[in-house]
Amino acid sequence: MPRQKIPRRICSIPKCSYFKPNGIPMPELEVIALADDEREAMCLVDNQGLQQIQAADAMGVSRQTLANLLKSGRKKVTDALLNGKALKMK
Repeated sequence: MPRQKIPRRICSIPKCSYFKPNGIPMPELEVIALADDEREAMCLVDNQGLQQIQAADAMGVSRQTLANLLKSGRKKVTDALLNGKALKMK
């Protein structure tokens, strides 16, 4: 039985639910789902400039968990940008 997921504090709400390449209809695109905690981790570290330990405290997770969220979120965003996929904010 897997361990229960620790609740994470998510403070920002996305202004839109999807980003997609211009000129390609949505039904023709592959969609990548970006989780709320991945988006929040990237917002705190990459956008607001917090150190990872400060961002981890703000989210209520360990620094390693935050680093894992950053890695997976950045990979999804990079994949969407480089390969012309839609990005869905959960």
